[in-house]
Amino acid sequence: MLILAPGREKSLLRRHVWIFSGAVAAVEGDPAPGETVVVVDADRRFLARAAWSPESQLSARVWSFDPEERIDAAFFRRRVHLAVEFRRFLKLDAPTGGCRLIHSEGDALPGVIADRYGEFVVVQFLSAGAERFRSEIVEALRQETGAKGIFERSDAGVRAKEGLSERCGVIAGEAPPNPIVIEENGAKFAVDVRHGQKSGFYFDQRDARTFVARLAAGKRMLNAFSYTGGFGVAAALAGAEHVINVDSSAPALKLAAHNMERNRIRPERYENRENDVFAELRSLSAAGHRFDLIVLDPPKFIDSRNALTRGCRAYQDIARLGFGLLAPGGVLCNFSCSGLMTPELFQKITADAAVEAGVRGVILHRFEQAADHPAALAVPESFYLKGLATRIDA
Repeated sequence: MLILAPGREKSLLRRHVWIFSGAVAAVEGDPAPGETVVVVDADRRFLARAAWSPESQLSARVWSFDPEERIDAAFFRRRVHLAVEFRRFLKLDAPTGGCRLIHSEGDALPGVIADRYGEFVVVQFLSAGAERFRSEIVEALRQETGAKGIFERSDAGVRAKEGLSERCGVIAGEAPPNPIVIEENGAKFAVDVRHGQKSGFYFDQRDARTFVARLAAGKRMLNAFSYTGGFGVAAALAGAEHVINVDSSAPALKLAAHNMERNRIRPERYENRENDVFAELRSLSAAGHRFDLIVLDPPKFIDSRNALTRGCRAYQDIARLGFGLLAPGGVLCNFSCSGLMTPELFQKITADAAVEAGVRGVILHRFEQAADHPAALAVPESFYLKGLATRIDA
């Protein structure tokens, strides 16, 4: 049993699912990592059933607020079924496509990530509770999706905070091909689900890629932090005059080139540059390059409150460099995937960057994560992706 300190039950009463170590007054018994514990307030009134994680500052994650609900195999079958049915509702179940199937707190399965790539599923177990019920979750996914194979990518550094080692490999059925090819809005993408970032592809930017494609015809485009070229492929297929992909990862750019070729984009219409993005943007500016459309989709610059100030400066610096490379009337699409970044703060940072670059802009569009990455209403941290499309004066 987990007993909270007086007054620390308020967030749970609002249905937030995180319990930090500072809120815990006492632990009765000796629960093992990942074991389900009953959470009560200081007066021992029931609050929730949660997964215990003794080595993490995030001491427990709530599975259920229902005092009658058992956390067992049937529980996970129900939750996985609801998650998969939601993607069918979104019409993201095309056999050659891909999507996020389970989005942690957004699907009431904290610490569980699952992405579908055609006939294969890639999973991550990122918390002690998810790890404890790994076999039950995998079986539920197998039954619900009929996947040919389920591949595990529990190789994220965040597992160390839970006292878990990293793990990667096939856990059910066949091994996925390498690369595996999926389709999105007419584009074909080869994905390395075994070694790529996260599970291999960023489905959360699906809507943003569609928006960028609508602007791309006839444009000179810079795709910075390009990874495997998702935005660049979408823009080129929509008629962009020329695309430059910039990333620091040679393997990612190799796959980006492969994706351009797979979509029959002629070699003279694109270029891949391997370099530190900040350095490359400065080099492009010094050489006098200008672009009509720029995408800046950097990695998470803010992973803790201690990194907030430094991260905000990094987002502002990269946006300033981007604005400085725009031709008159050009559009900058910049993003933050940091959960601690608020939309208001991101707009302020982008506005300050425009001032530093000496340009005036108006917001064309606000971006957020695609619908298959649902944000739990009571967990604002699950709304993590923010972005702006800003057009500067012609």
